[in-house]
Amino acid sequence: MKELGIGEVVKRSGVPASTLRYYEEKGLIRSIGRRGLSRVFNADVLDRLALITLAQSLTFSLDEIAPMLAENGQVTLDRQQLTRKADELDRLLDKVSAVRDQLRRAAACPSASHEQCPSFQQRLKEASREDTLAGALRF
Repeated sequence: MKELGIGEVVKRSGVPASTLRYYEEKGLIRSIGRRGLSRVFNADVLDRLALITLAQSLTFSLDEIAPMLAENGQVTLDRQQLTRKADELDRLLDKVSAVRDQLRRAAACPSASHEQCPSFQQRLKEASREDTLAGALRF
């Protein structure tokens, strides 16, 4: 299998060397040795880095990603974990949609100022009765 120095891995993957060292420390990737003072990796590290990047873009944390990366280089995806993550994102989308709707209602107030807007004033009263701003936005 082809070996790549850390500089080549950085160049091909776009992942900074400091991040590669951190991923190695976390056990997500493994160097196969050193060439002088530089780490050397098998070329398959690029596939692992691509999976890490993809999983992070799908809101998985590094701790959630680690079990996906088997020692033998195989990818192990837990379908239940994927479903839970999708459900979590559904809940987040509902919250974000509610916040968006609140902002649109505030922006659409026809009054000259929000101090004169009855619906905005009503939301302020409701918010003052709730513990947090997040509660006021119905999180």
